[in-house]
Amino acid sequence: MSDLPPLEPRANPDLVGHDHAARALEEAARSGRLHHAWLLAGPPGVGKATLAYRFARWLLAGAPPSPGGGAAPLALDPRHPVFRRVAAGAHADLLAIEPGTLQGSRKRADVINVDAARLIPSFMALTAAEGGWRVVIIDGAETMAAPAANALLKILEEPPPRAVLLVVTAAPGRLLPTIRSRCRRLDLFPLEDAALLPLLGRWLPDMPEAERRDLARLAGGSPGRALALAEEGGLALQALVEEVLAGLLRPDPRQAHAVADRLAAGNDTTAFLTFFSLLRQAIAAATRLAARDAAAAPAWVARRPLAEWSALWDRLGRLAAETDALNLDRRQAVLTGLGWLAAPGRG
Repeated sequence: MSDLPPLEPRANPDLVGHDHAARALEEAARSGRLHHAWLLAGPPGVGKATLAYRFARWLLAGAPPSPGGGAAPLALDPRHPVFRRVAAGAHADLLAIEPGTLQGSRKRADVINVDAARLIPSFMALTAAEGGWRVVIIDGAETMAAPAANALLKILEEPPPRAVLLVVTAAPGRLLPTIRSRCRRLDLFPLEDAALLPLLGRWLPDMPEAERRDLARLAGGSPGRALALAEEGGLALQALVEEVLAGLLRPDPRQAHAVADRLAAGNDTTAFLTFFSLLRQAIAAATRLAARDAAAAPAWVARRPLAEWSALWDRLGRLAAETDALNLDRRQAVLTGLGWLAAPGRG
């Protein structure tokens, strides 16, 4: 995995599979009627923040004409001074807000707090340092605390001229309806294999093609998710998930303890969280399949009614999240979750 790209969104020159959204932004800017706020929505890791920074760079560079030659919309040469300053987080007319901004000793790192949100109005009210636009990117907007969301709403109600707000979210339903209604929405969708597999070939040249295909399937069309799974040993953990689920037909306590020991080893919680994520993903996929065609679903699905699987999916998610957030015993959490799985259904 030595040929990894610069995936940090502010420094990533590539945007794959989202030309429709990039063109919509470019056309709006060239029309002279650029909306003051845009909601970029889509699954995690699909390229939303990459698009936001791509548009910000292009706009701050003066909306240069397309270089032609089949170049993607909003393209800007990585050698351009604006590209370099944005990548370094050093452009005076760009403000980026994300979970942990102005975290402080008593503030959570996984939310956007009100102090961070209050940076936005004063920034947007200033005259652009370079005579063009001022751009604010809010990445992970669904994590805004209620006071931060209210502060953002005030900005949206009275937008200043020559300023644009890019609201990036994987969960638009968690935003205030009044925030959503004041933004023009662009949806980004999972990539098709035809777009994702060549990327994985570039990023993971040493991985066998069959494994890259498995990775693409697990990632659900998300490049960021695919790369994260590759780094986290996702294929091995998926094999463990399949082993656990197949074992539900003949539950073996020794298997549960072996899995718990493996996932609790060391200080890194990555394997634990990835296992639970893949486990819930497998349960959701099997439940959907069983709802369409019970005969085609894995045999273990028949152990309980579909409604119970849905409830269990939710319980497993809360168990993993609470264990990680509160630094609880991972081994015991795994045993608890596998115990829920092994218990007979009430159907």
